[in-house]
Amino acid sequence: MEELKGIYDRMTFLRQKGVKMKDMAERAGFSPSVLSAIYSTVLPAYFKNREKGMGEEEALNNALVWVNNVSKKKLLGSLARLKDSLFSTDYQAKAVPEDARCPFLVQLENNVQETMGRVFNFSGIYISYSISSGSRSLKIEPYLIAPAENGNYVEVGHNNAYGVTHWGTALMNGFNHLYLMFNENPSPQLSLFYICLKLPMYDRPPFLRGLYMCFDYNYNPVARRILFVKYSDSIARDEFLKLKGELKALEVLDEKEKAYYDYTCQAEDIIRMCNIPSPRMTEDDLRVEKKILSL
Repeated sequence: MEELKGIYDRMTFLRQKGVKMKDMAERAGFSPSVLSAIYSTVLPAYFKNREKGMGEEEALNNALVWVNNVSKKKLLGSLARLKDSLFSTDYQAKAVPEDARCPFLVQLENNVQETMGRVFNFSGIYISYSISSGSRSLKIEPYLIAPAENGNYVEVGHNNAYGVTHWGTALMNGFNHLYLMFNENPSPQLSLFYICLKLPMYDRPPFLRGLYMCFDYNYNPVARRILFVKYSDSIARDEFLKLKGELKALEVLDEKEKAYYDYTCQAEDIIRMCNIPSPRMTEDDLRVEKKILSL
Protein backbone atom coordinates (compact mmCIF):
# COMPACT_ATOMS: atom_id res chain seq x y z
CA MET A 1 0.00 0.00 0.00
CA GLU A 2 3.01 2.27 -0.23
CA GLU A 3 1.73 3.38 -3.66
CA LEU A 4 -1.28 5.15 -2.15
CA LYS A 5 0.62 8.31 -1.17
CA GLY A 6 2.25 8.57 -4.61
CA ILE A 7 -1.10 8.07 -6.33
CA TYR A 8 -2.79 10.73 -4.20
CA ASP A 9 0.02 13.25 -4.77
CA ARG A 10 -0.01 12.62 -8.53
CA MET A 11 -3.78 13.10 -8.75
CA THR A 12 -3.47 16.34 -6.79
CA PHE A 13 -0.71 17.53 -9.14
CA LEU A 14 -2.74 16.71 -12.28
CA ARG A 15 -5.85 18.41 -10.90
CA GLN A 16 -3.83 21.55 -10.18
CA LYS A 17 -2.64 21.49 -13.78
CA GLY A 18 -6.21 21.38 -15.07
CA VAL A 19 -6.62 17.66 -15.82
CA LYS A 20 -10.23 16.66 -15.11
CA MET A 21 -11.16 13.75 -12.89
CA LYS A 22 -13.21 12.13 -15.66
CA ASP A 23 -10.17 12.11 -17.97
CA MET A 24 -8.00 10.46 -15.29
CA ALA A 25 -10.75 7.91 -14.64
CA GLU A 26 -11.13 7.08 -18.33
CA ARG A 27 -7.41 6.40 -18.75
CA ALA A 28 -7.30 4.26 -15.59
CA GLY A 29 -10.43 2.23 -16.38
CA PHE A 30 -12.43 3.58 -13.43
CA SER A 31 -15.79 5.26 -13.40
CA PRO A 32 -15.46 8.99 -12.52
CA SER A 33 -17.57 8.57 -9.37
CA VAL A 34 -15.38 5.73 -8.07
CA LEU A 35 -12.10 7.54 -8.70
CA SER A 36 -13.52 10.71 -7.17
CA ALA A 37 -14.55 8.77 -4.03
CA ILE A 38 -11.07 7.26 -3.78
CA TYR A 39 -9.40 10.66 -4.08
CA SER A 40 -11.72 12.79 -1.95
CA THR A 41 -12.75 10.31 0.77
CA VAL A 42 -10.88 6.99 0.93
CA LEU A 43 -7.29 8.17 0.64
CA PRO A 44 -7.60 11.19 3.02
CA ALA A 45 -9.31 8.94 5.60
CA TYR A 46 -6.60 6.31 5.16
CA PHE A 47 -3.81 8.83 5.76
CA LYS A 48 -5.53 10.18 8.89
CA ASN A 49 -5.97 6.66 10.25
CA ARG A 50 -2.28 5.93 9.71
CA GLU A 51 -1.39 9.13 11.58
CA LYS A 52 -3.50 7.85 14.48
CA GLY A 53 -1.31 4.74 14.64
CA MET A 54 -3.51 2.22 12.82
CA GLY A 55 -1.88 -0.52 10.77
CA GLU A 56 -2.21 -0.46 6.98
CA GLU A 57 -5.00 -3.06 6.79
CA GLU A 58 -7.05 -1.53 9.61
CA ALA A 59 -6.57 1.99 8.27
CA LEU A 60 -7.76 1.02 4.79
CA ASN A 61 -10.71 -1.02 6.06
CA ASN A 62 -11.84 1.91 8.20
CA ALA A 63 -11.45 4.36 5.29
CA LEU A 64 -13.54 2.20 2.93
CA VAL A 65 -16.45 2.26 5.40
CA TRP A 66 -17.14 5.86 4.32
CA VAL A 67 -17.98 4.95 0.70
CA ASN A 68 -20.31 2.38 -0.84
CA ASN A 69 -18.98 2.23 -4.40
CA VAL A 70 -15.37 1.13 -3.78
CA SER A 71 -14.35 -2.37 -2.77
CA LYS A 72 -11.04 -3.25 -1.18
CA LYS A 73 -10.43 -6.06 -3.66
CA LYS A 74 -10.90 -3.86 -6.71
CA LEU A 75 -8.88 -1.01 -5.25
CA LEU A 76 -5.85 -3.16 -4.38
CA GLY A 77 -6.10 -5.06 -7.64
CA SER A 78 -6.10 -1.84 -9.67
CA LEU A 79 -3.32 0.10 -7.93
CA ALA A 80 -0.60 -0.77 -10.42
CA ARG A 81 -2.79 0.14 -13.42
CA LEU A 82 -3.98 3.34 -11.75
CA LYS A 83 -0.44 4.43 -10.91
CA ASP A 84 0.84 3.71 -14.43
CA SER A 85 -2.02 5.62 -16.05
CA LEU A 86 -1.59 8.64 -13.77
CA PHE A 87 2.16 8.94 -14.28
CA SER A 88 1.81 8.50 -18.04
CA THR A 89 -0.82 11.23 -18.28
CA ASP A 90 0.55 14.34 -19.91
CA TYR A 91 -0.81 17.77 -19.20
CA GLN A 92 -0.70 20.90 -21.26
CA ALA A 93 -0.51 24.31 -19.71
CA LYS A 94 -3.56 26.34 -20.60
CA ALA A 95 -2.88 29.18 -22.94
CA VAL A 96 -3.81 32.44 -21.25
CA PRO A 97 -5.09 35.11 -23.65
CA GLU A 98 -2.98 38.23 -23.59
CA ASP A 99 -6.00 40.36 -22.72
CA ALA A 100 -7.19 38.07 -19.90
CA ARG A 101 -7.37 39.98 -16.62
CA CYS A 102 -8.35 39.12 -13.09
CA PRO A 103 -11.92 40.42 -12.56
CA PHE A 104 -11.10 41.48 -9.01
CA LEU A 105 -8.15 43.60 -10.15
CA VAL A 106 -10.35 45.19 -12.80
CA GLN A 107 -12.89 46.00 -10.08
CA LEU A 108 -10.17 47.59 -7.96
CA GLU A 109 -9.00 49.74 -10.87
CA ASN A 110 -12.56 50.91 -11.50
CA ASN A 111 -12.99 51.68 -7.79
CA VAL A 112 -9.80 53.77 -7.84
CA GLN A 113 -11.34 55.99 -10.51
CA GLU A 114 -14.69 56.21 -8.71
CA THR A 115 -12.99 57.12 -5.43
CA MET A 116 -11.40 60.14 -7.11
CA GLY A 117 -14.85 61.69 -7.53
CA ARG A 118 -16.06 60.93 -4.00
CA VAL A 119 -13.16 61.68 -1.70
CA PHE A 120 -13.26 65.52 -1.79
CA ASN A 121 -15.27 65.71 1.46
CA PHE A 122 -12.57 63.75 3.27
CA SER A 123 -9.39 65.20 1.71
CA GLY A 124 -6.92 66.94 3.98
CA ILE A 125 -4.42 66.30 6.76
CA TYR A 126 -5.43 64.23 9.77
CA ILE A 127 -3.77 63.32 13.06
CA SER A 128 -4.38 59.71 14.03
CA TYR A 129 -4.54 58.26 17.55
CA SER A 130 -4.12 54.58 18.42
CA ILE A 131 -2.34 52.33 20.87
CA SER A 132 1.36 51.62 20.38
CA SER A 133 2.34 48.02 19.60
CA GLY A 134 5.31 48.18 21.95
CA SER A 135 3.87 50.02 24.97
CA ARG A 136 0.70 51.44 26.49
CA SER A 137 1.56 54.83 25.02
CA LEU A 138 -0.69 56.82 22.72
CA LYS A 139 0.61 56.68 19.16
CA ILE A 140 0.07 59.98 17.35
CA GLU A 141 0.71 60.03 13.59
CA PRO A 142 -0.16 62.39 10.68
CA TYR A 143 -1.98 61.17 7.56
CA LEU A 144 -2.64 62.87 4.23
CA ILE A 145 -5.62 62.08 1.98
CA ALA A 146 -5.49 63.88 -1.37
CA PRO A 147 -5.91 63.40 -5.14
CA ALA A 148 -2.59 62.39 -6.70
CA GLU A 149 -0.81 65.01 -8.80
CA ASN A 150 -1.55 63.08 -12.00
CA GLY A 151 -5.24 62.90 -11.09
CA ASN A 152 -5.44 59.12 -11.59
CA TYR A 153 -5.91 57.96 -8.01
CA VAL A 154 -6.28 59.07 -4.41
CA GLU A 155 -2.92 59.32 -2.68
CA VAL A 156 -2.54 58.72 1.04
CA GLY A 157 0.54 59.47 3.13
CA HIS A 158 1.54 58.34 6.62
CA ASN A 159 4.32 59.70 8.85
CA ASN A 160 4.84 57.07 11.51
CA ALA A 161 6.13 57.58 15.04
CA TYR A 162 9.56 56.28 14.08
CA GLY A 163 10.33 58.81 11.37
CA VAL A 164 9.31 56.77 8.30
CA THR A 165 6.91 58.06 5.61
CA HIS A 166 4.70 55.62 3.71
CA TRP A 167 2.70 56.34 0.56
CA GLY A 168 -0.31 54.36 -0.55
CA THR A 169 -3.76 54.70 -2.04
CA ALA A 170 -7.41 54.81 -0.97
CA LEU A 171 -10.61 53.06 -2.01
CA MET A 172 -14.20 53.81 -1.05
CA ASN A 173 -17.03 51.36 -0.45
CA GLY A 174 -19.79 53.58 -1.79
CA PHE A 175 -20.28 56.27 0.84
CA ASN A 176 -19.92 53.97 3.86
CA HIS A 177 -16.23 53.20 4.24
CA LEU A 178 -12.87 54.61 3.22
CA TYR A 179 -9.94 52.19 2.98
CA LEU A 180 -6.36 53.48 3.27
CA MET A 181 -3.78 50.93 2.07
CA PHE A 182 0.00 50.87 2.39
CA ASN A 183 2.98 48.59 2.05
CA GLU A 184 4.99 48.96 5.25
CA ASN A 185 8.25 47.70 3.74
CA PRO A 186 10.08 48.61 0.54
CA SER A 187 9.72 46.38 -2.53
CA PRO A 188 9.98 43.46 -3.09
CA GLN A 189 8.83 42.62 0.45
CA LEU A 190 5.06 42.77 0.85
CA SER A 191 3.83 43.75 4.31
CA LEU A 192 0.42 45.32 3.88
CA PHE A 193 -1.38 47.40 6.44
CA TYR A 194 -4.69 49.10 5.92
CA ILE A 195 -7.20 51.22 7.76
CA CYS A 196 -10.95 50.93 7.36
CA LEU A 197 -12.65 54.21 8.30
CA LYS A 198 -16.39 54.42 8.85
CA LEU A 199 -17.78 57.45 7.04
CA PRO A 200 -20.50 59.40 8.89
CA MET A 201 -23.41 61.14 7.15
CA TYR A 202 -21.77 64.49 7.75
CA ASP A 203 -20.20 66.98 5.36
CA ARG A 204 -16.49 67.42 6.07
CA PRO A 205 -16.51 65.53 9.41
CA PRO A 206 -14.09 66.71 12.12
CA PHE A 207 -12.99 63.15 12.89
CA LEU A 208 -13.27 59.61 11.51
CA ARG A 209 -13.28 56.34 13.42
CA GLY A 210 -12.06 53.00 12.20
CA LEU A 211 -9.97 49.85 12.53
CA TYR A 212 -6.27 49.56 11.81
CA MET A 213 -5.03 46.18 10.50
CA CYS A 214 -1.29 45.47 10.53
CA PHE A 215 1.38 43.05 11.76
CA ASP A 216 3.01 43.13 15.19
CA TYR A 217 6.73 42.66 15.76
CA ASN A 218 6.34 38.86 15.38
CA TYR A 219 4.44 39.28 12.09
CA ASN A 220 1.16 38.15 13.60
CA PRO A 221 -1.94 40.09 12.49
CA VAL A 222 -3.28 42.77 14.82
CA ALA A 223 -6.47 44.83 14.63
CA ARG A 224 -6.87 47.93 16.76
CA ARG A 225 -9.15 50.90 17.07
CA ILE A 226 -7.95 54.14 15.46
CA LEU A 227 -9.22 57.71 15.49
CA PHE A 228 -8.54 60.30 12.75
CA VAL A 229 -8.92 63.94 13.83
CA LYS A 230 -8.95 66.60 11.10
CA TYR A 231 -5.89 68.82 11.30
CA SER A 232 -6.22 70.87 8.12
CA ASP A 233 -8.12 70.98 4.83
CA SER A 234 -4.78 71.48 3.11
CA ILE A 235 -3.60 68.76 0.73
CA ALA A 236 -0.09 70.21 0.33
CA ARG A 237 2.63 67.57 0.58
CA ASP A 238 5.18 69.96 2.07
CA GLU A 239 2.85 70.91 4.92
CA PHE A 240 2.11 67.26 5.63
CA LEU A 241 5.79 66.26 5.60
CA LYS A 242 6.59 68.85 8.29
CA LEU A 243 4.39 66.95 10.74
CA LYS A 244 6.02 64.13 12.70
CA GLY A 245 4.61 61.13 14.48
CA GLU A 246 5.31 60.44 18.14
CA LEU A 247 4.55 58.25 21.14
CA LYS A 248 3.18 59.95 24.26
CA ALA A 249 2.83 58.39 27.70
CA LEU A 250 -0.45 58.76 29.57
CA GLU A 251 0.98 61.08 32.23
CA VAL A 252 1.95 63.79 29.70
CA LEU A 253 -1.30 63.86 27.69
CA ASP A 254 -3.50 66.95 27.66
CA GLU A 255 -7.26 66.77 28.26
CA LYS A 256 -8.21 66.05 24.63
CA GLU A 257 -5.45 63.51 24.20
CA LYS A 258 -6.63 61.68 27.33
CA ALA A 259 -10.07 61.38 25.74
CA TYR A 260 -8.45 59.94 22.61
CA TYR A 261 -6.39 57.59 24.79
CA ASP A 262 -9.50 56.35 26.61
CA TYR A 263 -11.18 55.71 23.25
CA THR A 264 -8.31 53.83 21.56
CA CYS A 265 -5.97 52.37 24.19
CA GLN A 266 -8.06 50.07 26.38
CA ALA A 267 -7.66 46.29 26.49
CA GLU A 268 -10.73 45.70 24.33
CA ASP A 269 -9.47 48.09 21.62
CA ILE A 270 -6.85 45.69 20.29
CA ILE A 271 -7.30 42.17 18.87
CA ARG A 272 -4.27 39.91 18.45
CA MET A 273 -3.54 36.49 17.00
CA CYS A 274 -0.54 34.22 17.49
CA ASN A 275 0.72 30.79 16.44
CA ILE A 276 0.99 28.18 19.18
CA PRO A 277 4.07 25.92 18.69
CA SER A 278 2.24 22.61 18.58
CA PRO A 279 3.21 19.35 16.81
CA ARG A 280 -0.48 18.54 16.33
CA MET A 281 -3.07 21.26 15.88
CA THR A 282 -6.13 20.59 18.05
CA GLU A 283 -8.89 22.56 19.72
CA ASP A 284 -6.60 22.86 22.76
CA ASP A 285 -4.43 25.25 20.73
CA LEU A 286 -7.38 27.63 20.47
CA ARG A 287 -7.88 27.66 24.23
CA VAL A 288 -4.15 28.17 24.86
CA GLU A 289 -4.03 31.06 22.36
CA LYS A 290 -6.96 32.85 24.02
CA LYS A 291 -5.40 32.32 27.46
CA ILE A 292 -2.02 33.71 26.35
CA LEU A 293 -3.53 36.75 24.66
CA SER A 294 -5.79 37.58 27.61
CA LEU A 295 -2.87 37.94 30.02
